[in-house]
Amino acid sequence: MKTKNFHWHVSGPHFRDYHLLLDEQADQLFATADPIAERVRKLGGTTPRSIGQISRSQRIDDNDADYVTPLDMLAELREDSQQLTSRLREVHNVCKEHRDVATASLIEVWIDEAERRVWFLYETGRKGK
Repeated sequence: MKTKNFHWHVSGPHFRDYHLLLDEQADQLFATADPIAERVRKLGGTTPRSIGQISRSQRIDDNDADYVTPLDMLAELREDSQQLTSRLREVHNVCKEHRDVATASLIEVWIDEAERRVWFLYETGRKGK
């Protein structure tokens, strides 16, 4: 949601590039929700039932500021993606312990996608010489 928020509110001389990048990244993040939920259900678990439940268990901080500079947006999302990558690696280790190759396989793709987001956000936010 934060990526979509920044997509909606980005401004400045690089608006188009940032707007498109953040939209692409938000779509990629939203696309993981259904496979995660389906995998949880296949394993006999339950999925969140409300925005409130999701909010109570979130680990990435929201950003409700009225204005965030574009470079601060990119830096914050990069840090969030790095945090996500770290957590995905932890979950991947749990999958290995339980020999859950199907979930591990999904997570490997999400790690690669998160690392790509980190790379793009880093390169996009770099200051020129």
